[in-house]
Amino acid sequence: MRVLLFGAQGQLGREIFEILSEKHRVIPLTRSQADIADLDRVLKLIEEISPQVIINTAAFTEVDTCELQKEKAFLVNAIGPRNIAIGAERVKAKLFHISTDYVFDGKKEGPYYEYDPPSPINVYGWSKLLGEKMVKEQTNRFFILRVAWLYSPYRNNFVKTILKLAKEKEEIRVVDDQWGTPTSARDVARQIELLMRTEAYGLYHCTSQGSCSRFEFAQQIIRLSGLKTRVIPVKSSEFPTLAKRPSNSVLENFMLKIQGFDIMPEWLESLKKELPRIIEGLKENE
Repeated sequence: MRVLLFGAQGQLGREIFEILSEKHRVIPLTRSQADIADLDRVLKLIEEISPQVIINTAAFTEVDTCELQKEKAFLVNAIGPRNIAIGAERVKAKLFHISTDYVFDGKKEGPYYEYDPPSPINVYGWSKLLGEKMVKEQTNRFFILRVAWLYSPYRNNFVKTILKLAKEKEEIRVVDDQWGTPTSARDVARQIELLMRTEAYGLYHCTSQGSCSRFEFAQQIIRLSGLKTRVIPVKSSEFPTLAKRPSNSVLENFMLKIQGFDIMPEWLESLKKELPRIIEGLKENE
């Protein structure tokens, strides 16, 4: 298949490119090559390339900065996906759009299902929710995948931050009142590759199996990496941020499971597998 990939330099974009390039022709576009908020530019690129599949991983993901730059957040996270969806409809391409757990307020007890009503608590969440809505308005050939707590060897993420801090300090403080599911970006790429072969369009939650707190996540990163740094549990109130964060970000892959599509692994098993790649990447950048 001919696949057009927006956001190719992000951590998910890079993993998607590596996985899909083994079997498909992938055309990667970076932010400098394609400003997704520019409708004319997006439509021109899509019509010139005429892909069979379009994957949009481009987003403004700096959650606190979104509070300060509301217009940019909605341009990139809502107008951008709309533009891509318009282009996808013109060339009759399948569209994969990546969304987030932050469309929920985090107050539910237990995991969130696709049928649970969204209720964002920050600008980032609202902009991503509107992006989902705009995609649905412009094309019927969409896969919207909500992901959470992504990590990879690329860009900034929780795993890399913990590893760096653990090498600098004897103890680190990590919140124990935020829950979610650590998810490897590479696993999401493999899930996309499976869905690409179908026409099972719709909204999906796409995270690893199981859940943990940020504190437990950090503990396992330290343990598996063989470091001796102590991890101290603290409350979120000790780390005030500009944007509110949902305390519960656990997503249930309900729609993947009932159709027999769910290939996402258990989160700890995936972390064990991916951690050596991340550690090696950090060594190369030292």
